[in-house]
Amino acid sequence: MRDDARDFRTIFLDGVPMMDTRAPVEFAKGAFPGVVNLPLMTDLERQKVGTCYKQHGQDAAIKLGHQLVGGDIKAERVAAWAAFARANPNGYLYCFRGGLRSQIVQQWLREAGIDYPRITGGYKAMRTFLLDTLEDAVAQCRFVVVGGMTGTGKTDVLAQLPDGLDLEGHANHRGSSFGKRATGQPAQIDFENALAVDILRKRAAGIERFVIEDEGRIVGSCNVPLSLHQGMQTYPLVWLEDSFEGRVERILRDYVIDLCAEFIAVNGEERGFDLFAARLLQSLDNIHKRLGGERHQRLRAIMIDALGAQQRSGAVDFHRDWIAALLREYYDPMYAYQRDSKAERIVFAGNEGAVVAYLREAH
Repeated sequence: MRDDARDFRTIFLDGVPMMDTRAPVEFAKGAFPGVVNLPLMTDLERQKVGTCYKQHGQDAAIKLGHQLVGGDIKAERVAAWAAFARANPNGYLYCFRGGLRSQIVQQWLREAGIDYPRITGGYKAMRTFLLDTLEDAVAQCRFVVVGGMTGTGKTDVLAQLPDGLDLEGHANHRGSSFGKRATGQPAQIDFENALAVDILRKRAAGIERFVIEDEGRIVGSCNVPLSLHQGMQTYPLVWLEDSFEGRVERILRDYVIDLCAEFIAVNGEERGFDLFAARLLQSLDNIHKRLGGERHQRLRAIMIDALGAQQRSGAVDFHRDWIAALLREYYDPMYAYQRDSKAERIVFAGNEGAVVAYLREAH
């Protein structure tokens, strides 16, 4: 049998398969990329055992656990663990601290004829390792921030760089008031874990400088790690530029054409379009106080007309009207102020090609 593992770095670098035996409610709060949840106990079973432990001690709790997870229930769970172990012979199992639950799963698998190793220290030790990975990168690596007006294509720049860290990609959100995707965002812990694994793998490939987009403290519902966000207020800034028309077209692509296609892919043609239209209108409504009543109603009327035309014929041309107005009247004045306040940190400015070339050369 392979030994129980404590080499977290290799486990995450190699994408080693892992079976998480914690209860579903624990898994939902945060897990690691690609991990499969095959719990020893359901949420209700775990709750009952926990109450018993508090009232009567460990021995009574273990006895209750065996009563709750016995017979056909036990056989069914062992079969699921065994199937995972056979499909992933190089994998591991774990529970929260590498304690009793993973020991029981390991023992029951052994009784079924399968020796399968577990993670020493469990989820908690691996989570601590990834948090340390994030903090070490902030302390030890150089960072460059890409800023620019709305719609200049900052994410497109990151995608062309081997040292780009896509915070919005990990958060599954485009970072603006209109940034929600057709699918939901990860839990905060999942966001941090995925970001840490990304950093770990890039550093293992020899990367010691990272390029990130200029973000607020929160990307949708995901908080940027505090030390990283604090650093973003001081890191060198590269300013991305594009024509007004180019920005309108990029926003049309990202927030209308591609977002609509996302909703339809997830929900089907009719329901998908309805949900997309509702999301777009809600995004505008979310900033109505900052827009002011008259401007909000005017842009909303334009958006409703554009959505109607799109639904009837598939044409998206009318969306350019509200996009252009929103840029001129709302986003551009706000970003112009931000650019002025950050002017002393700007080390380079140019269009997409020039910025990508600069960042590739300026290691």
